Amino acid sequence: MKFKVVPEPRSLTFVREATLALPLVPGSEDDCCARLMADADVASRDAAKEWLTFLRALGLLAESDGKYYQTRTDPDDAELARAFRERVHPVDDLLAVLDAAEESGATPLSPEAAYERVRQRVPQWERSRRTDWEDVWLTRVERALAWAETFGFAERVDDGYSPATDPPV
Repeated sequence: MKFKVVPEPRSLTFVREATLALPLVPGSEDDCCARLMADADVASRDAAKEWLTFLRALGLLAESDGKYYQTRTDPDDAELARAFRERVHPVDDLLAVLDAAEESGATPLSPEAAYERVRQRVPQWERSRRTDWEDVWLTRVERALAWAETFGFAERVDDGYSPATDPPV
């Protein structure tokens, strides 16, 4: 399964701290959001919900019957990076776009330019479900690129991104 929610970029240290703020025994979404807000300095309930989804995508959190709990795994940074690439949409597409741009000499690529190159891959149902879908997806692309830098897949160059010279996976 691929997840498409991408929270505001933070450090990998924060990812681990946020995970530790969550219960080992399944807890409700409300409880988990409250824990993230209180113990991990997440600003709002909406942001906390994004973090629950993102941590699930990374394999650090599981969900069962609407309750969330830590998976009790301790993946290294390369394993987290692999989960990010494989389980967060549209990361794999964005990394392919960066690689293609570099091959053609068009990097660094701004988030807006990267968005334009993956825009046609946004499913029709996503386009139909909201009037501001383009803004939502541009934000998603901006955040995914920033996370790609955090995970070592991309490098920030001026106002754009290039593929990392030594990606983790």
